[in-house]
Amino acid sequence: MKVSIIGGGGLVGSCTGFALQCSGVVSQICLIDANKELAEGQALDLLHGASLCANQRIHAGDMSDVANSNMIVITAGLRRKPDESRLDLINRNVDLFLTILDQIKRAGIKDNAYVLVVSNPVDVLTYLAVRRLGLPSQRVIGLGTQLDTIRFRSLIARRLKLPAQQVNALILGEHGDSMVPIWSSATVNGLPLEQFPNFSPTVQRELFEETKTSGARVIKLKGGAGFAVGVAIREVIEAIAQDYRSILPVSTLQMGKYGLRDVCISVPTVVGCGGAREQIELALTQKERMGLLQSANVLRDTIEKVESRIRSGSIVAVASTTPVTAHARSIPRSAWQSPAKANG
Repeated sequence: MKVSIIGGGGLVGSCTGFALQCSGVVSQICLIDANKELAEGQALDLLHGASLCANQRIHAGDMSDVANSNMIVITAGLRRKPDESRLDLINRNVDLFLTILDQIKRAGIKDNAYVLVVSNPVDVLTYLAVRRLGLPSQRVIGLGTQLDTIRFRSLIARRLKLPAQQVNALILGEHGDSMVPIWSSATVNGLPLEQFPNFSPTVQRELFEETKTSGARVIKLKGGAGFAVGVAIREVIEAIAQDYRSILPVSTLQMGKYGLRDVCISVPTVVGCGGAREQIELALTQKERMGLLQSANVLRDTIEKVESRIRSGSIVAVASTTPVTAHARSIPRSAWQSPAKANG
């Protein structure tokens, strides 16, 4: 499997390349970035460690590499500010993302390729990729709440002094402010989490709040997430490459489960050869189900506004020479969202 990472020179893209190198599960890693020298430097750094990791072909490339790639990972995007929700990023990132999609289409894409969207707001951008790339919807996957879920599990383990790999808990819904913790199925090595010593409603609220604000905290402390998102991406790619049929909380186009339609949002999904093979509907509590529906409504509202902007022709193309970390032209928020909806 050849994996091309668009935005591969940046923090998320390079950490993804390193995670894939350490796993050794793919045969070729290509880093693509508007800043070609940065991509070349990251690729060279990875190549230097190849003799201790895996027999892989690692190089920096350009959009022409998309044509013979089996997996295209899109990590390029403008960074989220510490006090900015992921949905707020729609104002600055849609133009860049649509430009990237157009470049992918011009380069040509295999009918059996996969696209993994990581750029934020990931659910909205995944929906745009499904509608514009012409691939079967099962082959276009957003990272979704996969990252939130692994953060959630790790923070639960630290708080309750449990082995992190034995904690099993899910975050579903939007990768953002309306995400939903699924406490009803949370376990530790098969045992109900709610029965563990020192677990209480207060601890529950604090853990979820810490999870929900973790991304902003990492941005504030070090400028952006890298290591955790890299291994989160690796798990999705491994599931596809090895046909593990892993159940992962990734963002995919919904067609009826949980009463959700025509929106990309994270639900438990069987991921393997072919992409998102099946979406699984769990027996959620009423609170969890209502939270998931509300999360979908938030995303659907945003998608409708984005589509309206696209139809009106107010989308501004971002030149391919613009570095993905640069401050591209910002679209006035009022152009797509009313003041009453400003806080999502």
